[in-house]
Amino acid sequence: MIVAGIMSGTSLDGIDVALVQIEEAQAGIRFTLRGSYSEPYAPEVRAAILGVSDCATHTGELARLHVLLGMLYADAVERALAQSDVGDHQLALIGCHGQTIYHQGSAAPYLGRPVACTLQIGEPSAMAERFGVPVVSDFRPRDMAAGGTGAPLVPYLDYLVFRDERISRIALNIGGIANLTAVPAGAGPEAVVAFDTGPGNMVMDSLMRRATNGAETFDANGTRARLGKPIQHIVDAELARPYYAMQPPKSAGREEYGDVFVERLQATGASLEDLLATAALLTARSIALGVNRFVAPRMIPGELLVSGGGRHNAYLMELLAQELPGLSIESTDRFHLPVDFKEAIAFAVLAHATWRGLPSNVPAATGARHPAVLGKITR
Repeated sequence: MIVAGIMSGTSLDGIDVALVQIEEAQAGIRFTLRGSYSEPYAPEVRAAILGVSDCATHTGELARLHVLLGMLYADAVERALAQSDVGDHQLALIGCHGQTIYHQGSAAPYLGRPVACTLQIGEPSAMAERFGVPVVSDFRPRDMAAGGTGAPLVPYLDYLVFRDERISRIALNIGGIANLTAVPAGAGPEAVVAFDTGPGNMVMDSLMRRATNGAETFDANGTRARLGKPIQHIVDAELARPYYAMQPPKSAGREEYGDVFVERLQATGASLEDLLATAALLTARSIALGVNRFVAPRMIPGELLVSGGGRHNAYLMELLAQELPGLSIESTDRFHLPVDFKEAIAFAVLAHATWRGLPSNVPAATGARHPAVLGKITR
C-alpha cells in the first residue's frame, strides 16, 4: 500500500509530503520511502495562518483557510507524485496531520467544565476528491478524549523503528517545538517516555523573520547565532518556569513560544545575534534538562538520534553536544528516516494503522487511559 503522509508543523515553514510504501509483516510493518517533496508556504499563507493561531479571529477567515489548506496539501501531494516513480493510480491512502492553530493539552475550566482541546485545519475532503482515496486526518482529539494530551504522536513510529534489545535510544525531533521519545532497551511500549522539551526552531526562526522583514526565515547553520553571546539570565529565568519541572506526559506549542515570547525577547534591546544565541542555548539546554530529569533516571541512553530542521543548525548541534557530553549524537538517516521527512513518514504510518483499525497512540507518551484508534476517515 502506498500512503502519502503530510506534515505542516508549528514552525509554519511549509508542507512536507512523504510517499511511503507500507507492507504488513509478521513482526509488524515494513516501510520504504518512495518519494518526498517539500514546499514552503507563500508569505501570505503563512501570515493568514498566524492570523488565526491562538488569537481573536473571524470565523470566515478560519473557514476559508481550512479549505485553502486542504487544496494546498492536495497540490503538494500531486507534486510529490510527479517527482517520484509512484503512479497516481498507486496511491491508496493519505494521512494528513493538518495545521495546528491551537493546542491546549491539559484541561482547564471552561463554562463550568474542564476542557482540553486542539484544532488542526486543512479540509480532508479536498484531498479525497482530488485523488479518490480515503484521507485520515485530525489525529489528536481521540487521544485527548481518552485523557491524553494529544501529543506527541510520533512515538508510535519511534517505537517501531528504534526499539532494540540491547541499546537504549532517544529519538529527538527539533521542529518548531522540540520533542523526544526515549525507548529503553528491550522495553514494551508501556515503558516509552515521550514529551515536548520546549522550543525547537520556532523562536530562532521568528527572530530572523522579524529582523529581516521576512527576507530570511531561519538562521542557516546558526551562523548569526554563533556571532552572538547568550544572555544567561534570560535562559535561566525561562527554565525556572514550572513547565520544565513538570513530569511527562506534557506538550507545548505556539501558545508558549509564539509572538508574545519573541516580543518579550526583543524588548530587551539586545542585538539579533545575542537573541539568536540565547534562543539556541535555550533550545539545547531545555532538551538536555528533559533528558537528565526525565530520561536518565529510567535508562542509560546509548544514542541520541536527531531529526527535524534543527539537525541542520551546526551551532545548535554543537551546543547540544556540550549540554549532553558523552552521548552519541547522530541523525535518523541511518534508519532510512530522512531528517526532514520523519514526521511526514510518521503520519503515513499512523494513517495506515487507523485504516487497519489499530490503536496508534502510545499512552505512556500522551497520558491517555488506554490505546486508541486515532483520526477521522474521509472517504
